[in-house]
Amino acid sequence: MMSPARYQSRSRSEAPFDVSSAGVLRVVSDSRTPVFLTVHASGRRRYGYWQPYDSATNRGGCYVALPTPECDRLYSEGRATLGEPLVDHAKTTYRVRPAPSPVAPVRIPVASVPAAAMAPRLAA
Repeated sequence: MMSPARYQSRSRSEAPFDVSSAGVLRVVSDSRTPVFLTVHASGRRRYGYWQPYDSATNRGGCYVALPTPECDRLYSEGRATLGEPLVDHAKTTYRVRPAPSPVAPVRIPVASVPAAAMAPRLAA
């Protein structure tokens, strides 16, 4: 009898930021395309936006769903935020927006630090 396969759990923050996540973040970041998260009473989650009709390409005029795992990952990593909930008896809707960009830490290359400044650290 075969034993069940065991899979190592991997958190979303450990997963690499891939091309599909970048595409979803681009859509969320576009101020002309409001993205919403709808959480149904059953617990089902759906991210999406309305794509207006484009007469030049003869496309659009429809609701476009975004991949839920990618959107949830952006939210869990702090790259997307949820607005105030709009509660209905069957669902709750949130506006999804990009998170403000955090200030990156300033890193000084070790080669540019004088050796005298490093001496006390090395002695300790």
